[in-house]
Amino acid sequence: MSGSESSAPADAAAPSDAATLLSFSVHSLPSPDAAARDPRRTQRGRWQMLAILLVCAAPVVAAYFAYAGIRPQALTNYSELVLPPRPLPAALPLAELGGAAVAPLSLRGQWLLVVISGGACDAACERHLWLQRQLHESLGREKDRVDKVWLIDDGGTPRLQTLAAIGAGGGAKTPGLAPATVLRAAREPLAAWLAPAAGRTLEDHLYIVDPQGDWMMRTPPDADPAKLKRDIEKLLRASAGWDRPGR
Repeated sequence: MSGSESSAPADAAAPSDAATLLSFSVHSLPSPDAAARDPRRTQRGRWQMLAILLVCAAPVVAAYFAYAGIRPQALTNYSELVLPPRPLPAALPLAELGGAAVAPLSLRGQWLLVVISGGACDAACERHLWLQRQLHESLGREKDRVDKVWLIDDGGTPRLQTLAAIGAGGGAKTPGLAPATVLRAAREPLAAWLAPAAGRTLEDHLYIVDPQGDWMMRTPPDADPAKLKRDIEKLLRASAGWDRPGR
């Protein structure tokens, strides 16, 4: 009898302890009503969900625009990109005005701004030579990475005034003006390397050749100097890691 009486309090205490534990467990959980009354928590959750959706959707959106034909370079290049680039032919006949032969591959190692015309150099030719000179001078210290090249595709003799204006000799030169390279080139093999846009002639464009000797860009006829300068500056920035002034 006494044994059964002494065990009763311990058994009776068990429900009380269980109730206490249950009470702690319930009270440790966040109140649904309190969470609903916290707008900051709700807003943060919405932003997190939106961020997850954007991350998941980004590849799909990028793929759509890529296959739709929208390319970044199509929106930023003013001049026409030549794809694939055309390498400078090692057999292209080139000669100085005095007649000495010049190896085509000797032009590699610099960015080239190329003008093509006859030796008489009409008004359109003079505009291109002026644009070539102004672009070169506007590049500041980066101009040492760019050469001006005038390719004469006939037997005409350039005027001394024209040569002086581009720093190629004849008459008084402009102080500090970097000289242009003036060479003769047979038109037919030249046209096998460089090419005009449809309905245009070789003389209508300036041609941009990279330091590897690859023709890679053609300017529009009557090009806008400011837009053309931006194209050249982008090329120089993009090649700054591997291109250095001089050959």
